Amino acid sequence: MVDLIPARIGLIYNPLGGWFRKHAAQMQSLLATLPEIRQIRAIDQIEFERAATVVVEVKIEWLIVVGGDGTLQGVMSCLFERLPADKWPEITIVPAGTTNMTALDLGMDGRAEQILSRIRQYLRRPGDVRQIQRPVLRIEQAGMKNVYGMMLGLGLIARGVKFSRSQIKQIGVTGNIFTILIVLRSLAGMFLGRPQAEWAPVRITQKDETGTLSERVYLFALISALEKLLLGIRPYWGREQAPLHATFIGQHSKRFWRAIWPLIAGRGHHLQKEDGYTSYNAASIELWLDDEYIVDGELYYASSQNGPLKITADGPILFRVL
Repeated sequence: MVDLIPARIGLIYNPLGGWFRKHAAQMQSLLATLPEIRQIRAIDQIEFERAATVVVEVKIEWLIVVGGDGTLQGVMSCLFERLPADKWPEITIVPAGTTNMTALDLGMDGRAEQILSRIRQYLRRPGDVRQIQRPVLRIEQAGMKNVYGMMLGLGLIARGVKFSRSQIKQIGVTGNIFTILIVLRSLAGMFLGRPQAEWAPVRITQKDETGTLSERVYLFALISALEKLLLGIRPYWGREQAPLHATFIGQHSKRFWRAIWPLIAGRGHHLQKEDGYTSYNAASIELWLDDEYIVDGELYYASSQNGPLKITADGPILFRVL
């Protein structure tokens, strides 16, 4: 569609994002070519909150977020505290982080500097844009502040991200290579029988159809509002008409190594729950656990003493893709 440029445009950028940090001089030069856009630097929770306050007070209509999944997650969490989703500006993501899963899911093609150049060209000569809606995970637990994001991971997923933050990230690897290293490291830990703490599964209690609570041990679990994850994988195959995709893989699932490819390709319809493979769509999911979990690469902790971790579909929010 062809659209007019909104009157009020804002841009939030995180100079500590993985891609931005590696190409800082070039990124700063490109931002300097966009003087008509109100630009806000934000690197942590306090600055995300200040930036979100500016977005609301100035009544920004189009918000450009320059950063990775963690930056977008921080901005979204702050905006949800201040505005209902139907009052939000349209959001464009410039993928400039260590991981950029949401941008890739939306089809934001190209490197960060290429997309900033396209934005500059669009401001001078508006052209075709796409508008895409996505739901958002609202993650609630008594005693904790609500967290909002696009993907929640448990078990091996959380362990891999925690490891990456302490080791892989330090060598400056970003993007799909970063993701491949995390996956390979986690799978190698399983195959070689590394110490339990290195790749520990996760114990999750859920209610069944009768309302009975039962605990199971999972190798990993994920709940996502995205249609595909990094590397283009789609590790869910539920058929229910509901906004959130959930997949749970049991610790001792049968024929796991043979199931990997259909699992990540979203072709797991033949995989059976009794063999340790569960995937479905839902509007809301409750989990009882005492463990770490990640939301868009950021690490959190859930305690069953505070009741269930409730994951609900919020939004949707509108993304503008150039």
